[in-house]
Amino acid sequence: MENWYLPITLVPGIGLLILSTSNLMLTLSNEINLLIKETIESDAIITRKLNQLKRLNSAMVFLYIAVACLVTSGLIGGIGNRINFKNEISIYIAIAGIVVVLLALLLLIVYSFKAVTIRQDQFQNSLKKIEANA
Repeated sequence: MENWYLPITLVPGIGLLILSTSNLMLTLSNEINLLIKETIESDAIITRKLNQLKRLNSAMVFLYIAVACLVTSGLIGGIGNRINFKNEISIYIAIAGIVVVLLALLLLIVYSFKAVTIRQDQFQNSLKKIEANA
């Protein structure tokens, strides 16, 4: 692979995805803890939020795997370039890393859509409780 450094140039972008996903995980985890302590919300909402946390965790794992693949691809490509060894495996590892990033992005998209519906359900539950108390 002539341009062995190309897979490594994708790592900072994936790092930003990891950072934002870890912030989402932290916020969601704190929210779940708060809901469990208050016991105001229904168990169904808490269960759905826990499923969301699992989804975010899976996306994080995929992003970590992608970084490992891309760095490994660049390392193998760089070493192969240095010793004049034409090894195509670095290209396949880079492609695998990109595919894993796409899987993580799909999980994050599903997370985003489901997060909105969970919020809507929380809002509806809150309105019902306010109407019941009035």
